Amino acid sequence: LSGFLAGLLILGFFGRIPSLAAQSPKPPNIVFIMADDLGYSELGVYGQKRIRTPNLDRLAAQGMRFTSNYSGNAVCAPSRCVLMTGKHPGHAFVRDNKEMKPEGQQPIPASEQTIAELLHATGYATGAFGKWGLGPTGSEGDPNLQGFDRFFGYNCQARAHTYYPETLWSDNQRVPLANHPPVPGHASLAGGTDPTDPRSYDIFKGQDYAPDRINAQALDFVRQHRDRPFFLYYPTVIPHVALHVPDEELQPYLALGWEDPPFTRARGGYTPHFTPRAAYAAMITRMDRYMGRLLDLIRELGLEENTIVVFTSDNGTTHLGDEVDYDFFESVRPLRGLKGSLYEGGVRVPLIVRWPGRIAPGTVSGFRTGFEDWLPTLLDLIGASDRIPQDIDGISIAPTLLGREQPARPFLYREFTGYGGQQAVWLGPWKGIRQNMLRANNKDPLQLELYNLGQDIAESNNVAEAHPQVVDQIRTLMAREHVPSPIFRFPPLDHQ
Repeated sequence: LSGFLAGLLILGFFGRIPSLAAQSPKPPNIVFIMADDLGYSELGVYGQKRIRTPNLDRLAAQGMRFTSNYSGNAVCAPSRCVLMTGKHPGHAFVRDNKEMKPEGQQPIPASEQTIAELLHATGYATGAFGKWGLGPTGSEGDPNLQGFDRFFGYNCQARAHTYYPETLWSDNQRVPLANHPPVPGHASLAGGTDPTDPRSYDIFKGQDYAPDRINAQALDFVRQHRDRPFFLYYPTVIPHVALHVPDEELQPYLALGWEDPPFTRARGGYTPHFTPRAAYAAMITRMDRYMGRLLDLIRELGLEENTIVVFTSDNGTTHLGDEVDYDFFESVRPLRGLKGSLYEGGVRVPLIVRWPGRIAPGTVSGFRTGFEDWLPTLLDLIGASDRIPQDIDGISIAPTLLGREQPARPFLYREFTGYGGQQAVWLGPWKGIRQNMLRANNKDPLQLELYNLGQDIAESNNVAEAHPQVVDQIRTLMAREHVPSPIFRFPPLDHQ
């Protein structure tokens, strides 16, 4: 649907759903947690066998787990823009990573309405803790100018490649960390050092682990606003490389005796690590522990029954196989593709939602949903569906969450100018995808592959020739849903 029609659908059909939020003494708190580059199969509850995630597995047992959830895009910034604004990538302002100097990413303009602005207008305290990536401090995209009362963490995703930085942002002020010197995210082993000696890697260990600081600030925000409705947005930087994690977190995985050859290559990559498999697993387990602390605090403060908790990831597992052994962990199994790709493994990500007494525990949903759906869904759940903007593309999935019948979404749309240029549409069991649209040697950039995900979730059998009518339907949607952007040009689509 166009953004306008999607808005009518939300206000017309879903707007008639009685609001459970209105029955509470105050609107429900919202905790939205987003991991960074966490793959579809990297949590225990999604089939992971090697990495321990007990707190998130328990969260899934207490709520609803989705099996067909899609991030906003295949990399950081455009995925976050879809989440914040409720617009799919053909209409969203930010459509690829675009670094701004001296620090930050392409800002979303003041004219964009974010989920934080809309919740703030209904009386919510709003805080963001982790990685922003949608505009430098002081720009129109500054989180404090996009609806957040409080921000703590990394403004620029490029700076977030190190977990031992010199400073973090606290609103518009830099806060020093005790890393002397800071550890770079990209560096090499010192010349002449022995790559088989674990001590050679000590230069990539810091003293002040930024995720610890971020977690502490997020917990403080909950304590400070326990008596009023709050929106806690927690875009954690874990498990995005570089492989930085305190040594004590490594020990349980080192004890397993995995074969774990050192990652020594640094030219063009991230900082080396002596035991990269153990480091990656340990980072995810530490993230799980942070989430456990947050969930424990919510329970201790008596807020659990009136708090909606959402957990997801901004895109799939990194494609950097030297740093992260995604084959060893089966990070996206059984899907095809990794971060940067619009094949399933790049954008189909975990989604867990808990709201005690409203969302049935231990439930699993195959409803197809995307990041653009969270703006209307959250407003719907808190009884503020009248505030849903008319020009968004998302639909409210409140009926599904609350155990009610909901018609399947008409389609899901993604485009991405990065990694060669890609476009995809999900239509019922079908998925059409275009690849390498911006490659100079691609003589037919509009060529379309077609997969039946109901029968071929691994996208291994292109059936485009056998289903020309489906191909035509998807081509029509691809042409209709793309609106040209003067910043993120996409010539094969712009010139249709």
